[in-house]
Amino acid sequence: MNPDHRSLFRKIAEYLHPGPDSVAELLQTLEEAQEKELIDTQSLAMLGGVLKLGGMTAGDVMVAAPRMELLDIDAPFDDLLHVVIDTAHSRFPVFEGARDNIIGILLAKDLLKRQRSPEINLRALLRPAVLVPESKGLNDLLTDFRGKRHHLALVVDEFGSLAGLITIEDILEEIVGEIEDEFDALSHDAASRHIVSLPEDGAYRVSGQATLAELSRQFDCAFSESEQAQFDTIGGLVAHRMGYVPRKGEEHMVAGLRLVVLIATSGAIKWFRATRVA
Repeated sequence: MNPDHRSLFRKIAEYLHPGPDSVAELLQTLEEAQEKELIDTQSLAMLGGVLKLGGMTAGDVMVAAPRMELLDIDAPFDDLLHVVIDTAHSRFPVFEGARDNIIGILLAKDLLKRQRSPEINLRALLRPAVLVPESKGLNDLLTDFRGKRHHLALVVDEFGSLAGLITIEDILEEIVGEIEDEFDALSHDAASRHIVSLPEDGAYRVSGQATLAELSRQFDCAFSESEQAQFDTIGGLVAHRMGYVPRKGEEHMVAGLRLVVLIATSGAIKWFRATRVA
């Protein structure tokens, strides 16, 4: 027996004002609480993210296989180092032969061991890859990441083929929004520049807030008069052309430039990687 200890007043109040019966109703209740200043806007956004997480799967937020940054186990060491420096990721799936033949995960910091001791076999530095199905719920996956101290998992489809990858950061960003990374650790002088040269390969890091005029001067490219009149920034132009705010890794061609998204929030593109196209 579980006696009901609620007071008569509380029972009447719950009868007259029943609680939410769905996630949508709960979100509406939270929005009403925010309007009454019981919770702030940021808390509302995070609570909304937590609630929505329950209905999402790994396939919803993964980086699709064609956009994954991979390392070839048979590539020269200098080429591997070049990719690590250029992308600035901390972990990389490593393949042998075909891109979907992943043989392990390489931590960028482990390359320092190889640089100091060239005789080390790169295969000895690889760590086992964690595989999860596309249907894996984000709540369960986050629990696994935390419990087993994993930071990255490869996502496979129902046929066992590589579909993409997902990181713990991808899941957390669904709750708290974009987590700024190494590009935000720049000095104030460098961060204030909208176009930064990447001397490793002649590419550029371009802010989504860079104006079309700035790109025209830097790359000697031309935008139409209507584009210049309608859009102040390259981020706004690209999002308009694509019809949505692209995610990290998506690319777009404009004015003779290939722009690959490096960092994007739910509402704006923060950084591109830009290269000229012949």
